[in-house]
Amino acid sequence: MAGTNAKGSVIAFLRAILEAAGHSVHVYTSPHLVRFNERIRLAGSLIEDDALNDILQECEAANGNDPITFFEIPPVAAFLAFSRQPADIVLLETGLGGRLDATSVVEKPALCVLTPISLDHQKFLGDTIEEIVREKAAIMKPGIPCVTAAHGRKANKLVAGLAKEIGAPLFFEGKDWFVRKAVRGLVFESAETRLDLPFPALAGTHQHRNAGLAVAAAKGLTGFRIPAAALSLGLKTVQWPGRLQGLKQGPLPESLPDGWELWLDGGHNQAAAEAIAKHYRAWRKRPFHLILGMMAGKDPQVFLKPLEGKVGLLRTVGIAGVTGAFDAETLAGAGRVWRMDTAPSRSVSQAVKDIVATAPEPGRILICGSLYLAGSVLKDNG
Repeated sequence: MAGTNAKGSVIAFLRAILEAAGHSVHVYTSPHLVRFNERIRLAGSLIEDDALNDILQECEAANGNDPITFFEIPPVAAFLAFSRQPADIVLLETGLGGRLDATSVVEKPALCVLTPISLDHQKFLGDTIEEIVREKAAIMKPGIPCVTAAHGRKANKLVAGLAKEIGAPLFFEGKDWFVRKAVRGLVFESAETRLDLPFPALAGTHQHRNAGLAVAAAKGLTGFRIPAAALSLGLKTVQWPGRLQGLKQGPLPESLPDGWELWLDGGHNQAAAEAIAKHYRAWRKRPFHLILGMMAGKDPQVFLKPLEGKVGLLRTVGIAGVTGAFDAETLAGAGRVWRMDTAPSRSVSQAVKDIVATAPEPGRILICGSLYLAGSVLKDNG
C-alpha cells in the first residue's frame, strides 16, 4: 500500500475487516508512535520485545558490515518474523515513495492499494505531483489488481496511464467504486454490489473515504471470504491512535476544566490540514484551538493555510527529544503569517494551560503537526 495520506488508516480498517471475518493478519506499518514494536504485528499481536531483539540481531549478523539504512532494516525484520509464524494475509505499508521502498521486493502481491497522492517528501520524491505519482504508483505490478483512491485530475490520468502501460487492472474511486454518506451510515457501491455500512469508528469525514477504500480492497481480494457483517464490524471496531483521536484519560485531558476537549492528530502536510479543516465543520459551534509542532522538513505555512479563520488560539511547541524539529518560536512566525493569535510555548502541557487561561470560554484543543509529536504526547500521557 502506497500513497501520501491515509495509508495507516486504510490498513487499520482493512485489518479490522479481515480479522472480523476470521482471518489471521500480519501487518507492517511505519512509523511507530510510541514503541518500535508497533511496526510489526504478528497474527493480531504486536511483536514481543525479546522476539524483536532476536530478529534484529539476526538481520544485523546476516548483513555483516554492508551498508543498510533504517528504511530497509525494519521491513527486513518484519519479513523474517512473518516467515516464522503462519497467517492468512500480510498487509504492507510503504515507508517512503514506493518504487525504491523495501516493501516493493514482493513481486506478486495479491492486491495493490493506492491511497490519495499529493505533495509531500519533495526532498526525496520530487517537486511535482507527476514525479511523486510515478514514485508511489510504482508499487503496481503487471497483472495484479490495484484498488485506488481518487487523487485529482492530473494524478488520476497519470496513474491510469501507468497502470495501462504495465498491464495492471485498475479499480478507481469515482469510476469503479463509490462511497457516500447517508443518514445512518455509509453507502458503498460498485458494479457488483451495494452495501449499507455504519459510520466508521475513526473520527473525521475524511475517514469515510478511507473506509470506502478499505472496503473496495477487501472486495477486491480473491480467495478470502469476507461477509457484509465483517465489513460492518470492522468499520465499527477499528482502532488507529494519533489520527483525530480524542484524549479522555491521562494527565493532559484530566487537567482540563469542565467543558474542554483535547484531541490529537499526527497529520503534517497540506492534505492532512485540509482534512482537519473539513472536519472543522462539525466542530465550528465551539471555539477551536491548535497546538502545533512540526519537523523542519515540513512547511508550516502551507499546513496552516487551510485553517486560516478557523483557529482561535495557536500555541507552538518544539518536539522534545527529536532531532530536526522546528523550535517553537520559528513555528510561531508561520502562524502570524496567517494572522492567527499565536505564541510559542515551552511544552505541550504549558500550551494547554495557556490556551485554557487565555480563551474566554471552553472549547476544543487539537495537538497536531507531526507523528513524532503525537507519539510523544501518547507516551507522556500514559
